[in-house]
Amino acid sequence: MPPPSPTISVAVLGCGLIGESWSALFLAHGLDVAAWDPDGAVLAALPERVERLLGQLRALGTATTVPGRLSIAPTVAAAVAGAGWIQENAPEKTVVKHSLYAEVEAAAAADAVIASSTSSLTWTDLAAGVVRRDRLVTAHPFNPPHLMPLVELFAADARALARAQTFYRGLGRATVVLKKDAVGRIANRLASALWREAVNIVAEGIADVADVDAALVHGPGLRWSVIGAHMAYHLGGGPGGIAHYLDHLGPSQERRWATLGSPSLTPEVRQLLIDGIAQEASGRSVATLEAERDHGLILTLAARRNAKQGVDA
Repeated sequence: MPPPSPTISVAVLGCGLIGESWSALFLAHGLDVAAWDPDGAVLAALPERVERLLGQLRALGTATTVPGRLSIAPTVAAAVAGAGWIQENAPEKTVVKHSLYAEVEAAAAADAVIASSTSSLTWTDLAAGVVRRDRLVTAHPFNPPHLMPLVELFAADARALARAQTFYRGLGRATVVLKKDAVGRIANRLASALWREAVNIVAEGIADVADVDAALVHGPGLRWSVIGAHMAYHLGGGPGGIAHYLDHLGPSQERRWATLGSPSLTPEVRQLLIDGIAQEASGRSVATLEAERDHGLILTLAARRNAKQGVDA
């Protein structure tokens, strides 16, 4: 791969929920964005949607005073022509992404990185449709990317991986690197494992949907926003730390593991989840729930930042 040019322009391919969120983040950090989507209606609505997200970043205090410029590209080639970074957010279908990559590679600069936001496909799945595999990176964000700091990275090329770490960290993201390609990466594997048991608890009649969610939000979820699962158990071991915990409470942990379920999403279980969510939502629309989520995330991120500044002072 040729030496990278300064990244001042980003191509965003696919402008649904993830693409619009990425666009707002890039713009908030002064990067110009050329956006493309196969749906003209999506592109027409993009500036207004992005402006709303930029307002959130301004409220959080993470937006530059001079944002980047958003332009709407009529074609993939036009979007990537001047881009140093290409953020791809196409549907999770290999045939769709491979077709898109062919257009990208025909028009992109030689040193441009192709970063896929894929959540379900692996780097290996995607690389089968790329000629220049040294420029391909999987960069999986958590939704919504403009607020959630996590970006999970994997690349076969060490230089492309290093560039990805530098790029996303420059946007205030917290990057983690997979040592090997894996379905679900790190966070989704953890989230899937937890939700499997959350579904199992409902399916077995142990608790309702709303109480399962409340137990997580007011218990381990609150703690996990500060420290991770391994560190939580380290502190749970007292002065002896994780070694003490494993010696004295490891067997009890294994007994709990043995009772965890593997539920099936039968029609009956699906209906329990649907009815439970309806009760928990209490008539609030998805848009209202998203707004409440984002407001809570902004307050949480601000509190975390203030807490860190207080410790560092």
